[in-house]
Amino acid sequence: MKSNIENFKSEVSKELEPNKANSIFEIKSANQWIDEAKNRPIPRMLFGELWFEGEICILFADTNLGKSILAVQIANSISNGISTCGLKLEPSPTTIIYFDFELSDKQFENRYSDNFTNHYEFNSNFLRAEINPDNDNNFPTFEEYLYFSLEESVSSGSVKVLIIDNITYLKNETERAKDALPLMKLLKELKNKYNLSILVLAHTPKRNSSLPITKNDLSGSKMLMNFCDSSFAIGESFKENGYRYLKQIKQRNCEQIYNTENVIICKIEKIDSFLQLSFVDFGDEMEHLKPKTKEEGNERDEKIIELNKKGFSNVTIGNTLNISEGTVRNVLKKNNL
Repeated sequence: MKSNIENFKSEVSKELEPNKANSIFEIKSANQWIDEAKNRPIPRMLFGELWFEGEICILFADTNLGKSILAVQIANSISNGISTCGLKLEPSPTTIIYFDFELSDKQFENRYSDNFTNHYEFNSNFLRAEINPDNDNNFPTFEEYLYFSLEESVSSGSVKVLIIDNITYLKNETERAKDALPLMKLLKELKNKYNLSILVLAHTPKRNSSLPITKNDLSGSKMLMNFCDSSFAIGESFKENGYRYLKQIKQRNCEQIYNTENVIICKIEKIDSFLQLSFVDFGDEMEHLKPKTKEEGNERDEKIIELNKKGFSNVTIGNTLNISEGTVRNVLKKNNL
């Protein structure tokens, strides 16, 4: 009996048989594309404007900033049909699988209990998965075994939402998946084949906490950003202890709403045995960054003035230096420019 991945390869081979069209492109008139798209449902919000149905979305942040906490919170929200963090949830309660490669079951229990008592009761739609280290397999690579296992979990069609925590673990498990790109390609194939919505967690390399978060802060950013539909990040607030902020990094189904000047401010707290990021307010990212030293501030101001004298616009200067246009404007105003 053929495995799912063998069937997948067989289907691809058939497409390449002689006398059959083998172009990678599917060409139709623009009107035909639109007419066919009309028959498909409009994507609904799973986590406000940050993640829509049918998207591969990447949530990234530095270590210990609360990625897993927020991801479980989002999964819990989707499973019970109740919005969270002040962001809109449009679908009714939905079955979701959370692939947890970070916590053991006991660590997970600790997070969602009061010192291992008074446990939080999750909705039955919330399914959690761990890798079984004792499972034998006949696949030549971990990547193929992973693809097969992921497809098996959604092949029945009853599950439409996946959260993978996190891609860093997966890419370190096998040499062939070390750059995470093959996995992203497989996830995109699964998404299209089974009409899935997928949230993938990822780490950032060491970054300067005094600068705003950009797409360049995602490890392997260029390729991962190319393959995802949307992305948002968690930043640490240096203004209030225990506070975090959420920032929109990439979007396709809407305009950028939660940018540098309008991030979502949250605080980490446990309520009724559930560890979560609770919505506090909206704010300016610049107010929550690590304060620059005097030397760093002077160096930044000198670069702003230098680029301004070369004729660059405030927006271009801001994008070049990873700062807001407002900061550029204030520096130039301070220096009578």
